[in-house]
Amino acid sequence: MFLQADFRLRRLFQQPSSIWKKKQLYWTDDSRQQRRFFCKPAGLLTKQRVPRGCLNLQATLNSDPALEYRKGIMSIDSIVEELSPYFIEVDRRTEYHLGRVLQTFRKHRLGQHHFASINGYGHGDLGRDILDAVYADLFGTEAALVRTQFFSGTHAIASCLFGVLRPGDEMLSISGAPYDTLEEVIGLRPSANGAGGSLRDFGIRYRQLELDPPGVGRLDWHALAKGNIFMPNTRLCLLQRSRGYAWRPSIPVEDVVRAARLIKSHRPDMIVFVDNCYGEFVEEFEPTNICQDIDLMAGSLIKNPGGTLALGGGYVVGRAPLVAAAANRLAAPGVHGGATYNLNRVNFQGLFLAPQMVGEALKGAMLVARVLHQLGFEVSPAPVHVGGDAAHRTDIIQAVRLGTPEMILAFTNAVQKCSPVSAYIQPTAGSTPGYEDEVVFADGTFMEGSTLELSADGPLREPYVVYAQGGTHWTHWVHVLREFCAHLEQHNASTIAR
Repeated sequence: MFLQADFRLRRLFQQPSSIWKKKQLYWTDDSRQQRRFFCKPAGLLTKQRVPRGCLNLQATLNSDPALEYRKGIMSIDSIVEELSPYFIEVDRRTEYHLGRVLQTFRKHRLGQHHFASINGYGHGDLGRDILDAVYADLFGTEAALVRTQFFSGTHAIASCLFGVLRPGDEMLSISGAPYDTLEEVIGLRPSANGAGGSLRDFGIRYRQLELDPPGVGRLDWHALAKGNIFMPNTRLCLLQRSRGYAWRPSIPVEDVVRAARLIKSHRPDMIVFVDNCYGEFVEEFEPTNICQDIDLMAGSLIKNPGGTLALGGGYVVGRAPLVAAAANRLAAPGVHGGATYNLNRVNFQGLFLAPQMVGEALKGAMLVARVLHQLGFEVSPAPVHVGGDAAHRTDIIQAVRLGTPEMILAFTNAVQKCSPVSAYIQPTAGSTPGYEDEVVFADGTFMEGSTLELSADGPLREPYVVYAQGGTHWTHWVHVLREFCAHLEQHNASTIAR
């Protein structure tokens, strides 16, 4: 008797890898093996009669494209086994970065006394000064500004832009459209509260060089090599390393460095500014470690370098005069210091843990890419193929094109249900400060907005892509994937039955 098509994908994921064969799946009505998938029995030819208790589903799968994702699906155990060599490579990179952090801590003689808190004006805070020096060393720059007073990475970036640009200057983005939250900063759309205050309001112009091909390619090397894209008043070139909410590859460090050198070859006076959010400790070096042509770089402490412990804040690194200009914008000219509110310890400890947490996030991203690609979804970066090279990763973000708003809500709901905080909440799309489109967030994190913890988000707009990132251990994503597959099972049960 044909059972109701109440498929349990979570059961499928729990099966040992040894029982799975490629593409041929059967359903059994044997009461002892109820609600399980089985591979084609050993020795059974395709045209042979299926033994009693098994129903060949191959014709059903071939006849319905909506069910294509079920073909060739593998257990998570077997996928993890295949990914293990790549996981080992991530661990080696983690060890390397941890060594760099430890060496820097030793160099600056980090001690318990640096964890003491300074309040009020914040003058004479030894821990804050050492933290600045540690960041400058790690990133290979003249100076650093690490402050809890930065609300976010966008705030740190805005402080840099307003700090170094003046009326009549032009900013050129060479990596296409910037991240959504920078649109109001630049003046590409009116501020949500109507108060204004954008770069455009202060007479600072903006242009962008589209990617080649637009939206899906790399930097436009032909235009950068020619150099005729720079106007006399072009003062700063912005390069956003991460993809943001765009369906495009993130920009690897090698390309960042190449672009900076091309820019300086045409305009030595140009300020090259890199948005480094989501990229710290992913590759072997940061852009500023290997290229002195990068003048300024900024990021967020509730992303990679905060190690999931930082309560907030951001950082700016680069040439000393430009870092000082950003500091003047964060505070005011002549105002120095900044109280650390007993947060020095967590900022140091978060930096110590950052390489490990970034490594786990990368493993989780690899797993998400491989499993969801196996289910038929388009993913970027591409999944690891057995025996092949791993897709190059320059940040912790894994983009998945789900295709519909309903699928985005389903995936984010799976993430939220598997989160340690607010697992009982069902994410819904809504208006969020800094974003023009409705965005859905799944972030049951201990720190609000901490994207190094397990999280996923995406705008409800074409092509309906969800962006998954973080996770303090890659196994956390196993729970999410099982939950998401359970949704797929329920969503497609009636279709399969027909």
